[in-house]
Amino acid sequence: MPVWFWIAFHVGVFVVLAIDLVGFNRKAHVVTIREATIWSIVWVLLSLSFNLLVWRLKGPQAALDFFTGYLIEYSLSVDNIFVFVLIFTYFKVRRKYQHRVLVWGIIGALVMRGLMIWLGVALVDRFHWILYIFGAFLLVTGIRMLTSKGEEIDLESNFVLRLCRRWMRVTPDYHEQRFIVKQDGQWMLTPMMLVLIVIDIMDLIFAVDSIPAVFAITQDEFIIYTSNICAILGLRSLYFVLAHIIDRFIYLRTGLAIVLGFVGLKMIAADIFHIPNWASLLVIVTVLGVTIFASMRATRGHAKKKPSTEALPPVAKIS
Repeated sequence: MPVWFWIAFHVGVFVVLAIDLVGFNRKAHVVTIREATIWSIVWVLLSLSFNLLVWRLKGPQAALDFFTGYLIEYSLSVDNIFVFVLIFTYFKVRRKYQHRVLVWGIIGALVMRGLMIWLGVALVDRFHWILYIFGAFLLVTGIRMLTSKGEEIDLESNFVLRLCRRWMRVTPDYHEQRFIVKQDGQWMLTPMMLVLIVIDIMDLIFAVDSIPAVFAITQDEFIIYTSNICAILGLRSLYFVLAHIIDRFIYLRTGLAIVLGFVGLKMIAADIFHIPNWASLLVIVTVLGVTIFASMRATRGHAKKKPSTEALPPVAKIS
């Protein structure tokens, strides 16, 4: 793709993020399900509109690759929501401040994922056999996800979090939605900054799974990058839609594990047995649709849990 199109894509992304962050959120507020649903629809429509543009510029095969990559990334990003709920609950971040953290987290993810995709494409171009390593990694990840019992992440022993607390000046209390404050003539991080750092690190860890998965669909750097970015842009709104019912998706991890395993096998067997991308898309849609339907049916009538992130944490929890 020409340089001007890369520039135009990023300008469009940052303009929409600026509108979302500044225009609609000058005052911190609790994001309602209705508001989050509207924004989720907006992000999906924007992504599909961009997909049509890819069709016009690069043809139907590139458009199919983009949509398949977008669906893989979007579905895998749902797993991030489990972790976001855990992080916000652990730090007891007020719901009205969560949106701002996620927006800035996405901006950090833009940079980190861009670097990872650039590195991945460079490696594949020079060492084609690395695709087999990606495939084996995804297959093992899928098997581990399928056989794991859903162990929770222990944030208290998180290396990055302990490092920040030890070597950085962090205030014991929150200062509304601010990330840094000046106290006694010194700039200090707030616990909100720790939340942002942990979210970005966790997103980077999840990207290790999702980015190689898109390499099974295409090695086009532009398609891989834009499909990833379009998917994670909608993650914030999706979080507020699903956070209160995420515990109902009891079979979703099974579906994601099957998808990762399937994509891994496709990469490993690519030179022996070619699976067209339209067939891959059909498999992914079917697996996710069945597991989501089965989850909602199995948990029908479950009582809603009250959010546990309304209050600020006690000083001892974050100091």
